[in-house]
Amino acid sequence: MTVVEVDKGPTLGMRHMQAFLIFLNITVVYIGRLNIGVAVVAMTNAETTNPDFPEFDWDEKEISYILSSFYWGYVITQFPGGALCKLFGAKLTMGLSTLLSGVLSAVTPVAVTWGGWQAFCAIRVIQGLFQGMLFPCIHEHLAKWSPLQERNRLGSLSHTGIECGTVLALGITGLIAEGSMGWPGISYVSGGLCFVWCILWFVFANNNATESRFIKEAEKNYIESSMEHADDFHKKKIPVPWKAIFLSIPFNALLVARCSEAWGLATLQAQIPSYLHGVLNMEIKSNALFSALPFLAMWAMSYVYVLSSDILQRKKILTLSAIRKTINSIAFWIPAVGLIIIGFLNEGNKNWAIALMTISVGVNSGATIGSSLNTIDLSPNHAGIVMGIVNTIANFMPLISPLVVGVIVTDSSNRTQWQIVFAISAIIFFFGNLLYIIWGTAVSQPWDAEDFLSPKDAETSVNEETSKPKAIEEQSETATNVEKVD
Repeated sequence: MTVVEVDKGPTLGMRHMQAFLIFLNITVVYIGRLNIGVAVVAMTNAETTNPDFPEFDWDEKEISYILSSFYWGYVITQFPGGALCKLFGAKLTMGLSTLLSGVLSAVTPVAVTWGGWQAFCAIRVIQGLFQGMLFPCIHEHLAKWSPLQERNRLGSLSHTGIECGTVLALGITGLIAEGSMGWPGISYVSGGLCFVWCILWFVFANNNATESRFIKEAEKNYIESSMEHADDFHKKKIPVPWKAIFLSIPFNALLVARCSEAWGLATLQAQIPSYLHGVLNMEIKSNALFSALPFLAMWAMSYVYVLSSDILQRKKILTLSAIRKTINSIAFWIPAVGLIIIGFLNEGNKNWAIALMTISVGVNSGATIGSSLNTIDLSPNHAGIVMGIVNTIANFMPLISPLVVGVIVTDSSNRTQWQIVFAISAIIFFFGNLLYIIWGTAVSQPWDAEDFLSPKDAETSVNEETSKPKAIEEQSETATNVEKVD
């Protein structure tokens, strides 16, 4: 049998540039999002950093408002972000969102000096509104630029910006605050990074391969032919099949999985340090190394998952559905076991506690390939909308889970109460992934079709009826080939 070699264009083409730009975007916005912890400490206790800058007398309640205010806006615009991206394209929507977020970072020192913690909260809320639109746009952009066989690689590599941004936020913000720029420098650097990214984005980014002036013809043909859509696809607006999406079993399986991930990760990142402090008398949050270890593990493990999934898909060892479910099971079930074990450790096992926390958080990074990118699988044409819906609902989990912990844990040194918290998260991890295994899939859904909502006239109906047996046969054969490993 003759194997036809597909010309994919340059080894590093414009599709790789788009993934790199997304990686940089996630990195810079995460630095701006997570630098707040160090910034607030520097602003309320200047002696710990640079005493040459103003100090603010904020109480714990006011600080808690500042720390959480970003997410008040963030959860609101996930859903509109997908719609705006579909209407105006990822280039404009992402570019303006990041630019305005950078402007807000740059004016933070002046605004806070003038308006105090209330002004700080207002800026963070608005930043959250802008950044909430980014991930739906990112998935929409990846769907337009990633051929099916490269979706895992390009998608997961771009998402490693989450871990990179988190580690850099923990590592550089303290150094900036201690330097000559003091705590205002944290905001200036964050804003500057956003501005630099915007320049690169508006020069090299395009909504799809046909619009790029830098792309080679071979790469453009490779990307567009892999999408299997009509020639005028990029020029028309496809109506969103809202009812079909919400009634879709694979979509709801994905939604449950992402909500489970959000709940479990919130427990891993926020509650375990509190448990280690209250029960094992360990102060994790004040130790920069211990704070960064889990995120360094996530960053390292994300590349292990990328390479593993790439080999499995390229050599056709597993189908894409099987790869997603296998990696998601590892990312969910190992941390579930880790949570249970951590709940039984005592003060003599502090090193084991740190190791288990690091391993659990690191292994959980597989959720990006396991389920996050599944929004593109289910519907490349509506990836931004699907991501907006999923992220809107899932982002309520980190807001709810601390409230549940507050009800259960009335004494932070009570091991039994913490064991209940960890058991709940482990159960959510387990069953969330189990439902995903049973009903999830990486096969594009019928409601993704460009003409799904198009009116069917009499002639079309007759033609469809005539060709129905053949269509059913072809669909059945495709489904068998795709899902046989599952």
